Amino acid sequence: MRILGVDPGLRRTGFGVIESDGPRLRYVASGTIVVPADDDLSARLKIILDNLRQVVRDTAPDFAAVEKVFVNTNPASTLLLGQARGAALCALADTGLLVHEYTALQIKKSVVGTGRAAKTQVQSMVQHLLSLDGAPAADAADALACAICHAHISPMADRLREHGSHPAFARRGTRLRAGRLV
Repeated sequence: MRILGVDPGLRRTGFGVIESDGPRLRYVASGTIVVPADDDLSARLKIILDNLRQVVRDTAPDFAAVEKVFVNTNPASTLLLGQARGAALCALADTGLLVHEYTALQIKKSVVGTGRAAKTQVQSMVQHLLSLDGAPAADAADALACAICHAHISPMADRLREHGSHPAFARRGTRLRAGRLV
């Protein structure tokens, strides 16, 4: 399956496309959509929308994975990031892609093994997992990591849906913590 990962941002939106064949991952493309800061907000959002549509047309992914917005200490920044994310989601939905969302913690844990990984650790692991000659730029690496996260999580989620989840987890809100149900 071919997966497009997106790391939304109002100034820089990273994208990365990989192919997943079981445990094997292959790099397809990546980059950063740089949005001029001097444009008005609607023009900036349109740049994200148009460029992501073009990425989808050029790379023909089967699925998309997008990083969820975290709540920042600055509400204005969080709102702007949410608008950039909204433009990215609209671009993906407009092209008919099924979109999966992951938190930064899920992405880092899936790629690096810890949710508190630094950006340089993510870049290094993305380089290693995709056998790249050099580390990708930070925004592209985050987008590739998002795609890798989906490649890792998707097969397990499919199997759980296919076979039904374990009865112990049927109740809403049930979690397994340190070997016991809570």
